[in-house]
Amino acid sequence: MKEVSLPPPPNFSAPPSTHSFAALLFDMDGTLIDSTPAIIKHWHALGTLIGVPGPIILETSHGRRTIDVLALLAPQYANWDFVCEAEARVPREWGGDAVEVLGARGLLERLGESGGVVPWAIVTSGTRGLVEGWLGVMGMVRPRVLVCAEEVGEGKPSPEGYRLGARRLGFGDGSAGRNGEGKGGAGALREVRPEEILVLEDAPAGVRAGKAAGYRVVALATTHTIEQLREAGADWIVEDMRSVTMTDWDAKTERVGIQITNALVS
Repeated sequence: MKEVSLPPPPNFSAPPSTHSFAALLFDMDGTLIDSTPAIIKHWHALGTLIGVPGPIILETSHGRRTIDVLALLAPQYANWDFVCEAEARVPREWGGDAVEVLGARGLLERLGESGGVVPWAIVTSGTRGLVEGWLGVMGMVRPRVLVCAEEVGEGKPSPEGYRLGARRLGFGDGSAGRNGEGKGGAGALREVRPEEILVLEDAPAGVRAGKAAGYRVVALATTHTIEQLREAGADWIVEDMRSVTMTDWDAKTERVGIQITNALVS
């Protein structure tokens, strides 16, 4: 019998590297928390209601807004009233099924200890009721800026959400003029190079969204394969958030130091 050679296991042993960023933009599910069991129950329950098998929904749902999934599979339900009500029930009914991604709580607490000076936001494909519900159930640090599904015209892989998050933190990258919300009001955005903003993601659609904005992207291999994340264009691939730590905040340059350890060796 011919022997089948298996590919070598992934090598997460890249030496530590430290980088400075103007802002950090986090995805939520799969990046900060893992609510997969709850979401599976949610989609099966929703599938029964709308007449679409849960497995079919799950094949297309991760990293994408519920309203976009429904627009494909059950357009008659693709409205924000229905979506917001359905998603707000998830943390209430299945809150015990979620866990934090390893290392996420520590990183958010470190950011919180900065006294609010480090610019960071959550940019998610979930609705506000879903995200705020999970943050409450999990007892995690809340960001000053939260960009949710119902606030953007296009979901990931469009860069719209991440660019909106950067603008609300007060940063512009020349991509959308000067009409976002900034640190001094409209028109007061601080221009930075796109690569000075870091996105932290787990889904290929989100990685593509961050890269389409021109930002650097750390991808967590928590929900998708390494090959999928590599093809999406991630700058670094790590196993979980334990590989991402805040080292310092430089008040003079207004940059946060981020160390990345044990990233995938290409």
